Amino acid sequence: MTTPAAAQGPHLIKPDVLAEALSDVARRAAALAPKMAERQAADLESALADEFGVQKAFGEVMQKMLADPNRLIEAQTRYVAELGGLWQTYLAAASGGARPEPIKDRRFADEAWQSNPWFDFLARSYTLTARHMQDAVAAVPGVSPQTRHKALYYTRQMLDAAAPSNFPLTNPQVLKATAESGGENLIKGLKNMVRDLEKGKGGLAIAMTDTNAFEMGRNVASTPGKVVFQNDLMQLLQYQPATTTVLKRPLLIIPPWINKYYILDLQPKNSFIKWAVDQGHTVFVISWVMPDAKLARKTFDDYLLEGPVAAMDAIARATGEREVNAIGYCLGGTLLACALGYLTAKKDNRIRSATFFTSLIDFSKPGDLGVYVDEAQVDALERRMQKRGGYLEGSEMAGTFNMLRANDLIWSFYVHNYLLGKDPFPFDLLYWNSDATRMPMAMHLFYLREMYIKNKLVVPGGVTLAGTPLDLSKVKTPAYFISTVEDHIAPWATTYTGARVLGGPNKFVLGGSGHIAGIVNPPAAKKYGYWTNDKLVASAEDWLAGATRHEGSWWTDWDQWIRAHNRERPVAARVPGNPAKGGKLKALEDAPGSFAKLRLDKQA
Repeated sequence: MTTPAAAQGPHLIKPDVLAEALSDVARRAAALAPKMAERQAADLESALADEFGVQKAFGEVMQKMLADPNRLIEAQTRYVAELGGLWQTYLAAASGGARPEPIKDRRFADEAWQSNPWFDFLARSYTLTARHMQDAVAAVPGVSPQTRHKALYYTRQMLDAAAPSNFPLTNPQVLKATAESGGENLIKGLKNMVRDLEKGKGGLAIAMTDTNAFEMGRNVASTPGKVVFQNDLMQLLQYQPATTTVLKRPLLIIPPWINKYYILDLQPKNSFIKWAVDQGHTVFVISWVMPDAKLARKTFDDYLLEGPVAAMDAIARATGEREVNAIGYCLGGTLLACALGYLTAKKDNRIRSATFFTSLIDFSKPGDLGVYVDEAQVDALERRMQKRGGYLEGSEMAGTFNMLRANDLIWSFYVHNYLLGKDPFPFDLLYWNSDATRMPMAMHLFYLREMYIKNKLVVPGGVTLAGTPLDLSKVKTPAYFISTVEDHIAPWATTYTGARVLGGPNKFVLGGSGHIAGIVNPPAAKKYGYWTNDKLVASAEDWLAGATRHEGSWWTDWDQWIRAHNRERPVAARVPGNPAKGGKLKALEDAPGSFAKLRLDKQA
């Protein structure tokens, strides 16, 4: 009779296997040493120069805090009292009293944290301490809002890093896995860490998914279509129709140039692009280039003229239709607003309806991303881009976005990959998230300084593109704004103020979840819900108070809205690359196209 594995006791790793594994790790780590030393030197230089303004922010907070010692003593007294109360609760529970309700924190949700009173107390004392530290920083008087925001943000980053779940000896799941495997989890985790250091060329590029499980054109970005136009900055994709007739006016999607377009075409079940094709749209999508040093001087003007304006010219040649419906996602929405301002000034009404997915137009309150954008940091970024050859490497922006949700996008994978020694799961959205791109220096600096820092886009004539001053208040194009309630990149209350900048009949809708999941939310999923309110009142809070909540996906609400602005009789479906069937531009290659297929993590 075979004895169950659980009854056989802890598995002991063989000494020769351990020695071989450690030897392999040491050899690979030695090869990485020069690159790691170079990165550490650069990080030290950045820290000493305080490029991110962290030392300055905490210096100001500490100075104000120490100036009022009584307030500090009161805060410490409250903390000690609460900690003592927590300890008394556990002493009472040990004598038969009731245990506290389970802690609501995904880091400590595993049963192993709940069943052992010591680990449960450790998790609760950590969360209590974290709350008191953040409250103490938030309550310091006389600190500027920008400094307080930065200090709170970096306090949270440090507290997230210090969570007991991130250390082997204070994480019961890791201790259990180590005991059961004889330490194999830690050996495998060490190998995973070295692998990620190799991938990051000396920096830790944490693997979030199995990138080998996906292939563009096969199981992601697989909606059939053709590249029908390209220039220096983009390829224009046109998709194969799924209906015999289509809306007369084509649909142009402008994705953010900071990411690949196929977040809207992950898999058939959650592809907005496929869904739009199925609803009878002739869908065109811009796929931005991966810029290098040769494109360092490309400006925001170029992205406007060689992006949406060139795309509309190509669509007119492909379909014979001058007018389009346009969608802009995130930065693509900011560019769409610029295109509307530019075309309005030119008395060009080609964009007949505009849809904005989680897009900032007003940058007065940009949320946590604003921590990274001020004059000093942008100056430092400019120097780094100049050294690199004139572009921002995708890994830098990816790291910044991951920091905004560090527990979900950094520390959870740190525990899973390195402490538990597991391989990441295949996940289409995280495959896309790992597909970083670049940005040319001239364009990116203009965007950060003129829009993020100076917030000039909302000022009539504040921004001039291609020699044309923009005044978004003169834009009368009907617009649909969809934002999401948990968005950490484009806070919905700030996108709401942007919706009030445009001068046309505008509709604002608030979806559930966050910047990605709230947009990639197909009707079949029946998730999250959304809020509508026909009145664009003065404040976002008042808008929400008067809004009506609906179940399901906002996609269906948008479909009704877009059809209300497309009253023309449907036309025969257009097949890309087939002149006899309405596709008058020659097909250059199959979708997703060569621009989208280039991955930085696959380059030597």
